[in-house]
Amino acid sequence: MARTEYYNDPAAPEPNSLVVAASAVVADDTGRILLQRRTDSGLWALPGGGMEMTDSLPGCAVREVKEETGLDIEITGLVGTYTDPRHIIAYTDGEVRRQFNVCFLARVVGGDLVISEESAEVRFVAPAELDRLDMHRTQRLRLTHYLEGRSTPYLG
Repeated sequence: MARTEYYNDPAAPEPNSLVVAASAVVADDTGRILLQRRTDSGLWALPGGGMEMTDSLPGCAVREVKEETGLDIEITGLVGTYTDPRHIIAYTDGEVRRQFNVCFLARVVGGDLVISEESAEVRFVAPAELDRLDMHRTQRLRLTHYLEGRSTPYLG
């Protein structure tokens, strides 16, 4: 199923669902950040996804990173909350989502890096390479907040 992301676009369809989601900034010992190139959009993104009824929000981030990258992580902090109603995600199955995303900080504690059905490519990326990757502005915002080394989480 393909998806299209909109931001502050008057042509965006009207949302018909609100989804709570979690993502994670996972950095290695050299400061490279774990990213995936999504199969549904072709864009680079932090690993993450929608919360299930049996998840806690941190547990959702741990589960999604494992599913999408093969890595086991431990949550170590919070980058921020991302709830901008101007960010709309439309799926080819008719769902038009307004997403509420909580982005965590995490570190790898195990597993092996693998590609999943949701990922065309998965790798650690040096911060200097981020500008060359095709990604949605909402992903860049999360990465910017992480790289700023904020003392408090972003609340937006």
